Amino acid sequence: MRIIAGDWRGRKLVAPKGEGTRPTADRTRETLFNMLASRLGSFNDLSVADLFAGSGALGLEALSRGAGYCLFVEHDEAALKSIRENVHALGAGPKCDVRAGSVMSLGPAKQPHDLILLDPPYHSGAAAVALDRLLRLGWIGPHTWIAVETSSTEDVEVKLLTVQAERKVGKAKLTLLRAE
Repeated sequence: MRIIAGDWRGRKLVAPKGEGTRPTADRTRETLFNMLASRLGSFNDLSVADLFAGSGALGLEALSRGAGYCLFVEHDEAALKSIRENVHALGAGPKCDVRAGSVMSLGPAKQPHDLILLDPPYHSGAAAVALDRLLRLGWIGPHTWIAVETSSTEDVEVKLLTVQAERKVGKAKLTLLRAE
């Protein structure tokens, strides 16, 4: 697994061993970031939240492309270790906040993020539950873009969020959403 583009292009990332996490494939991540780039134009100085972060590959890809800050939230210990190793190896520490815990336990946001990346376990329904909570707690604002990776057979439906684009890539489906 490698960073696809930006300052850290080609740099290797470590992923946790075992079945506890499912890292986003390079091809899927490349498709996702192409979808986002065509809508955002630039990642420069964006505030990003990588939720259900796994190895942190999505948030680190955003930082490599110019994002100014990334919050990583993950509850699995092996995945947290991978995120911390990747952040350290890339020298990304000053731009990162790595939090151990469940996305469902996040409190109110100080301000909305520009980009929220969610890669929950497939077939769990966790994306919709998390997004509903994040909306109520101020994590999502009128200018926030949300990217969700699910199984290709799953749909993401949340009141007050509108699907802007969907694309299937292998076994995954990428869904981009915005607040209504």
